[in-house]
Amino acid sequence: MPRRTATMLASTLMLIALLCAGVFIPVPYAEMSPGPTVNTLGDHDGEPVLQIAGKKTYATSGHLNMTTVRVTSADYRMNLVEAVYGWLAHDNKVVPHETLYPDGKTEEQSTQENAEEFSQSQESAKVAALKQLDVPVKSWVIVSTVVKGSPAQGKLHAGDVIKAVDGTAVKEPNDVAKLVTKHKPGQDVRFTIVPAKEQAAAEKERRTPTRTQDISMTTTTSDDTGEKRAIVGISAGTDHTFPFTIDIKLADVGGPSAGLMFALGIYDKLTPGSLTGGKFVAGTGTIDDAGKVGPIGGIEMKTVGARAKGAQYFLTPAVNCAAAAKDTPDGLTLIKVGTIRDALGALKDIRSGDTADLPKCGK
Repeated sequence: MPRRTATMLASTLMLIALLCAGVFIPVPYAEMSPGPTVNTLGDHDGEPVLQIAGKKTYATSGHLNMTTVRVTSADYRMNLVEAVYGWLAHDNKVVPHETLYPDGKTEEQSTQENAEEFSQSQESAKVAALKQLDVPVKSWVIVSTVVKGSPAQGKLHAGDVIKAVDGTAVKEPNDVAKLVTKHKPGQDVRFTIVPAKEQAAAEKERRTPTRTQDISMTTTTSDDTGEKRAIVGISAGTDHTFPFTIDIKLADVGGPSAGLMFALGIYDKLTPGSLTGGKFVAGTGTIDDAGKVGPIGGIEMKTVGARAKGAQYFLTPAVNCAAAAKDTPDGLTLIKVGTIRDALGALKDIRSGDTADLPKCGK
């Protein structure tokens, strides 16, 4: 056999061997890619995404699309060949596995966390939209979760309304931790609550809860590596009562990043005219009760997915602007927003056609 032929054959066999080995070599990476994008003003799986009852709504037009990112599951183990392909692919992004699943989270834990964040984002979207419309929303602090084996287990329950701690009224979730940590571990603390069942009954009957309870428990030491502090083993959150019904129907989506687009969709349906002027606007961003827009992950994937569906404008959280502007899809204008008010102002310019002064990312 000629030496050149032998060399080519050996090289080919070595390449095949390396490719075969790469298929079986696991690497600690995960992959992100553009996910589905859904118009919050339209239908999904045969029913409206936003359903409002008990309040007059108005016809809408155009698109206010929320965007998503597909990720490989927590249990999936990527091989070397897949990782190299992902690094070379323009529309995908390969990241360390721990970036998507920190602290060794399982698929079940990640799914549960994403579901909780999605639910909270819906509540905050409703509040933010109604505040922009000067519609009053009643809010109160509740027990969100109770840690198993903690002092609070069996005494406090998810949904209990926290009225006071040691007689001091609670107005914000952070107030609870501040009041508890005034104690030293091992000292007693007293919660004044409205039991979850009483609160639910009062809401159903549209009355103010009348029954409160004082619950005392002994604090324990936190597991933090820093300064030891007193805890009771709960997380506090916020619940609301709305003057009419707002339902968000969107399955198989998790995380908090659709908050801004849900809020804008609700606002659009509750106001005359069209926010978009018939234009295709997409976007992303968390939102809090006050209407502040927060950062999200996977911005590059979301802009690609939005443009592929026809988006002309993309509402981008200010913190994500720099990353998004590095590789903006052709034909897509990135608009920087820090609050829902910023987004509403940008939409006003878009529907009027006066886009020269839009706060664009990268300017």
